[in-house]
Amino acid sequence: MRKSVLAIALVCGVSAAFAQDLTSKKGEPMLPEANDWAISVNADPIFTYIGNAFHGTSASGAPGVNWTNSNYTIVGKKFIDEKTAYRALVRIGFTSEATKKNIGDASVTTPAVYPAAPAVVEDKMSMKNTNIGIGVGKEWRRGKTRLQGFYGADVMIWLTSNSTKYKYGNALSTGANPVSVSSSTTSDFGSNLVTDSYGNSARVLTTKSGMTFGFGVRGFIGAEYFIFPKIAVGAEYGWGLGFQSSGKGKQSVESVGAGTSGAVVGQVDTNVAGSSKFGVDTDINQNTIFGFKGSNTGSSASLKVTLHF
Repeated sequence: MRKSVLAIALVCGVSAAFAQDLTSKKGEPMLPEANDWAISVNADPIFTYIGNAFHGTSASGAPGVNWTNSNYTIVGKKFIDEKTAYRALVRIGFTSEATKKNIGDASVTTPAVYPAAPAVVEDKMSMKNTNIGIGVGKEWRRGKTRLQGFYGADVMIWLTSNSTKYKYGNALSTGANPVSVSSSTTSDFGSNLVTDSYGNSARVLTTKSGMTFGFGVRGFIGAEYFIFPKIAVGAEYGWGLGFQSSGKGKQSVESVGAGTSGAVVGQVDTNVAGSSKFGVDTDINQNTIFGFKGSNTGSSASLKVTLHF
């Protein structure tokens, strides 16, 4: 009889402990509830910092808050109830960047005399990028303790494009004082000095990529442990398929070449072929096939911290 009473008391005590474990000392619920919102950040820098601190390395930099994956996409959740949530994945990015450099003025044939400054002109590179990704999903959860498992599916589409334009201070010319493409007449921005299809030294005027359209569907599974009220540490793995197609691009260059009546300045336009990719695999192996802007959609098993509010 005593053994039975002790067994019942032990079971009740363990049950009570688990029940109490789902609230803080202040009575705050540990787990997500209906109408909660959530957002995740990468926890790798935090744990790297803690690990380095314990073994005394001087490389223990302060932890930072980073994205949950490599595609810089915001992932948020809205809980319908404590076991079900809708997911939203959003990336809307437009960037415009200009870089300028000075180069010697090719029209000035008389060198500057010290201490006068040499005459210069300005070259300019302008870059524009568009990255748009939108996705929706649904998540289901299991577990009655701080350890919660979850699974579900996401559907995503993405659009990307980019273009680069160059303006040069020195105009190419032929005649008495010819100006051709060289390091002394054209600034090197890293990819603007090329060889045209006729074998002449050339400089890029414009480069435009074709529009890239992508579509992806993935299933995911993961687990979280709530270390504090509404704050969980976990990991997520995914598997799915992705397809993306890129249209034709175009590049225009200018150079000095041999025309029918001698040397002439000309513009050569070249079409860049499009491409397509398809893949079915886990997130970490999708590489450039599956995800926004061609990057991994899932967290590639990185640890993450999820904040509920």
